[in-house]
Amino acid sequence: MQRIELNYGRGRLPVDLPDEVDLRVIRKRQMPVLPDPEAAVREALAAPTGAPPLAELAKGKESACILICDITRPVPNGLFLPILIEQLLDAGLRPERIKVLVATGLHRPNEGVELEELVGSRWVLDTVEVANHFARDDAAHVDLGITRTHSVPVKLDRRLALADLKIATGLVEPHFMAGWSGGRKVIAPGVAHKDTITTFHSARFMEHPDATSCNLDGNPLHETQLEIVQMLGGALALNTVIDEERRLSFVSFGEIVESHLDAVRHMREYAEVPVAERFSTVVTSAAGYPLDKTYYQTVKGMVTPMDILAPGGDLIIASSCSEGMGSAEFVDAQRRLVERGPERFLEEISAKRFADIDEWQTEMQLKPMRIGSIQLYSDGLPEPERRLTGVEMIPSVAAAVAASVARSGDRRVAVIPEGPYVVPVHRPAA
Repeated sequence: MQRIELNYGRGRLPVDLPDEVDLRVIRKRQMPVLPDPEAAVREALAAPTGAPPLAELAKGKESACILICDITRPVPNGLFLPILIEQLLDAGLRPERIKVLVATGLHRPNEGVELEELVGSRWVLDTVEVANHFARDDAAHVDLGITRTHSVPVKLDRRLALADLKIATGLVEPHFMAGWSGGRKVIAPGVAHKDTITTFHSARFMEHPDATSCNLDGNPLHETQLEIVQMLGGALALNTVIDEERRLSFVSFGEIVESHLDAVRHMREYAEVPVAERFSTVVTSAAGYPLDKTYYQTVKGMVTPMDILAPGGDLIIASSCSEGMGSAEFVDAQRRLVERGPERFLEEISAKRFADIDEWQTEMQLKPMRIGSIQLYSDGLPEPERRLTGVEMIPSVAAAVAASVARSGDRRVAVIPEGPYVVPVHRPAA
């Protein structure tokens, strides 16, 4: 027998497959790990890309707003937030004028014990205000106008918009519609109003051929995010890259666009994996905790390996879905998908200026469904929710692989243990 282990919940899901299965395990190349992460963060703050050192930038400033990603991203906030805030205090900012804002987008707020886990530092929570962004609170936003390129209304959280120092922080990883996460994405959709988010998550953006993983060129979401940064008057960013064991591999700080691209260049070398073949059986994960807490986030793991899924093949994904489906709006979108079918669902949403909240994730699920069959292993979804996934639920990954191999007659099976953090790119051998 051969054993594979998929990222699943807070651990691994072991799957035993017979020796006759020809396994092709797809991982990132071995990433370098920084020997002293704290020193690396301090060095990045002292020698930024496209900006003076943070200590110099902060001199004379009255206020600062630091954005952090929500609980769905495994960002090492506990590493860099204390250093960042310490330097702002040393530069003369008063603690009550420094705000840490959780860039929830339209996700639920992170509170209580979860907020403590997210921030990763009791000192930070005791020293400065840490609050959640609420995209549906009209009064909490500043209207900056409409983007020229794609006519998106731009409304941003006023705590960021009015701060003297605007600092986004986050994790740079492949993103299935914006190309790469981090940087400008932490601002929009991170702390944008629902009208901004639902406009550039509408079908005219989601169905654009350049709105794909690891692509920034011509990507309408990325173009919109860059224009929003310009309308805000610019910002700074601290970007991190982690390896498969979630150890720090790279950190950059500086002007938000340039520093983000530095991190993208580093991550691209490892996250994009050339694969010479397409497979009738692809096994993947939703990346484990915290990304696989909901079925909503699980869709990312379905979209990322599309390039190596053979037409008519089986995409088998494991996700704990420990918090169930996700938002009530996403549940409603999935219900409409199941009741109306993929073609009618897409037809109904295509004419909308504003997408219904979270229906874009259902729309993204349609993309791999057009190629092959999706099968989901999860122990976190009760029966009523299982029916709303719109995919085939399976009791065993191993049994599903055996059935897929028997159906296709092809013993080759691609396995992506880390899920959407790895992007297989089909590049046929010369």
